[in-house]
Amino acid sequence: MAEPILPAFLDLVDARRGHFQLESGHHGELWLDLDALFANPGRIAPFVAHLTDQLRRHAPDVICGPLLGGAFLAQLVAHALDVEFCFTESRAADRADRLYQIRYELPRAYRGRVRGRRVAMVDDVMSAGSALRGTYAELLAHGAVPVAAAALLILGDVGAGFFTREHVAVEGVARGEYQLWTPDECPRCAAGQPLGDLGLPAG
Repeated sequence: MAEPILPAFLDLVDARRGHFQLESGHHGELWLDLDALFANPGRIAPFVAHLTDQLRRHAPDVICGPLLGGAFLAQLVAHALDVEFCFTESRAADRADRLYQIRYELPRAYRGRVRGRRVAMVDDVMSAGSALRGTYAELLAHGAVPVAAAALLILGDVGAGFFTREHVAVEGVARGEYQLWTPDECPRCAAGQPLGDLGLPAG
């Protein structure tokens, strides 16, 4: 795929800069509305094909993605690779004041199907990596062998760094810099900017 990949991907989403809280509990300054990312399959197809090629070399038996966007992507990749598909669903946080509190669970029908099998995990975007980390923990709990964590867009190195330390391959089509802070370290909180202020379009 020709460069620049990142601007081409951002053209498919609504990107805004401001002050917001990620699912992981971190604070960040770039917000992506991904709801319409898969609304036009033709526009996203080149990115999906690129990611599929990256994952092929890991010889996965199953592609797993967290609902919503990751599951849509997982179905497309699984179909292209002619392998099985599964998904995880988020569950409420045990402690809202801590990082990475959202849990992800496999539906009962998939739990036995992943045991002992090579699984590639995919999501539309990975920054802090909350959804993929939760999916990873759930797959390990059911005896799967996670071989790759992949996303159409990887922002920063927090999520990717976690999987590298776990010796899980990281694959991505587009990459960009991304600043994350814990709530205690957030400069926007220190400046008095309220959470949820989405600010101006990032473009």
